[in-house]
Amino acid sequence: MTRSQWWVLAHLSRHDGMVQTELANRLELGKAALGGLVDRLESAGIVERRADEIDRRAKRVYLSAKGARLIAEMRERSNQMSDRILSGLTRDARRQLAEMLALVKRNLVAIREEAGWRDDEDI
Repeated sequence: MTRSQWWVLAHLSRHDGMVQTELANRLELGKAALGGLVDRLESAGIVERRADEIDRRAKRVYLSAKGARLIAEMRERSNQMSDRILSGLTRDARRQLAEMLALVKRNLVAIREEAGWRDDEDI
């Protein structure tokens, strides 16, 4: 499982059944790039594409039962790892850390936007 594939699965776990084009936009991926990721996930039986009920040209992407089990397993592992990483930090300290990291991320996004960089290009 690649990081990009996990990113798709994590998003589907919160928004299952998204139209493939909307999923590409939300993940800031090109349609072709997302299509390749979904192709591989579908081949592995982790997701499935279904035609949209209203617009048959549009494809919706759903987690399969295998995908849902994989998400549950990965969440459990993630929670265990987070507990180990944050061991010794109080609830308040964890909240403060999350707020500080969110601020750093906002600053980085602003710097990227000011410079006109895109995610899909080399700096």
